[in-house]
Amino acid sequence: MGAATEPTVPTAISAKQGLGAATNGAGGVTDVATVASGCFWGTEHIFREHYGSGRGLIDAKVGFIGGKESSKDPSYEEVCTGRTGHAEATQIKFDPTKVTYAELVEFFYRTHDPTQLNAQGNDRGTQYRSALFPHDADQLGAAQKVTQEVQDKYFGPKGRKIVTQIEQRPAGDFFVAAEYHQRYLEHNPFGYQCSNHKLWW
Repeated sequence: MGAATEPTVPTAISAKQGLGAATNGAGGVTDVATVASGCFWGTEHIFREHYGSGRGLIDAKVGFIGGKESSKDPSYEEVCTGRTGHAEATQIKFDPTKVTYAELVEFFYRTHDPTQLNAQGNDRGTQYRSALFPHDADQLGAAQKVTQEVQDKYFGPKGRKIVTQIEQRPAGDFFVAAEYHQRYLEHNPFGYQCSNHKLWW
């Protein structure tokens, strides 16, 4: 199992430093983050590896989000055509007294290549796009700040630009994928995993 990583950009660092004072006595509180970074098998797996076992991640589900209104509850096969407009995504239920949304956003960036447009590794298509789906105004603000800080620290100096889509409205319907896709790499340790799903810093 991996270890939870330390944040490296200002917004994520200050959010972590404020955990004790901000959440003292807030037992039982949960929050949700929804992210897309290519094939959802690898995204779910790396978040579970680093934030599971009591380090903040309570549960995670893979599924589809961000599609056309006309495409409700799509199948995996339908999403793979690219015609429904959905992204393969992971919805994370987390304990905000142990890990902050800003930390999760930085971790999202450090575990894939956010400069690839509508692709991740060898997986091509809008269903594999890099995207964040904030659930409220606070998450939107944190996502925007962390994105800019990661851009300035890690990608700008290399002449590269983050192309991650950040939804400007609250996250829409999240359609949970079939049970076969849940914890896929845990059940199939030699199954396919996008080569980009690793710690980049």
